[in-house]
Parts: sequence; C-alpha cells; structure tokens
Amino acid sequence: MIGISTKTVYAVAALYELGMAESESVLKIKEIAQRADVPQSFLEQILLELKKQGVLTSIKGAHGGYKLAKELKDITLKEIVEILETDAFSDVCRTNNPALKLFWEDMRERIEKVFDTPLSELVHYQMKANKTLNFHI
Repeated sequence: MIGISTKTVYAVAALYELGMAESESVLKIKEIAQRADVPQSFLEQILLELKKQGVLTSIKGAHGGYKLAKELKDITLKEIVEILETDAFSDVCRTNNPALKLFWEDMRERIEKVFDTPLSELVHYQMKANKTLNFHI
C-alpha cells in the first residue's frame, strides 16, 4: 500500500519553498535545496520528474530556475506520492478471503482521502510552527 520515501519528503519540502516564493518568481535548484535543507544532487532528479509530470515548469538561462506550474492549492500530497512512489495506492490484499479484501480496500480508500490534502495546507502548519516558536521564546 503506501510508503513514503525520502524522495517524497524532499519533493514536498521543495514544493513548499516554491509555493512560498513571490508570485511568478523562479528559484534555482541551489536556492531551493538550501531553503528546503535538501541535498542538491538528489533534488535535481526530483524536480525533473515533477516537471515532466506537469507540477513544475522551468526557465532556462542565467535568470532561470523552477516555479510551480499550478498553485499549491491545486497540488495534493496524493499527486506527488503517485508521481514519485511505485504502486503507492495499489491493492495489497493477496488473498481470496472476502473479509480481508473488504478490510484492505477500506484502508486504501481512507488513506487516499487523507492524501488528497492540498499542499496549500502547509501554510497552516507554518503558522502553527510560528506560534510554537513564539511561545517558547
């Protein structure tokens, strides 16, 4: 069923940074890697795949880089997982037992609902983090 690799974690971090950038601005891979605290060499592969799947666009040249192809509210965690993870939401039940088949189907549907969360929700988590940081000062 679902497994989240480091690749997906890094992709979400990069998309968050791109989403927080000024509208229509592009970020270089090096800048995204620094902001997201992600290894640049690994990030290059991830960004290329996200570009290939239409999540990102790139601009070539000295002032080039990457930007979101659509708004964070239109990108779900499920979409990123489906792009980067193999068989993330596949059927895991390998039995003919009808009760187990129903159980695993129900679990898959529940997980998919959770993963349908748009990445724009990250803004709410940033606000929570800011409140926590301010509380501890």
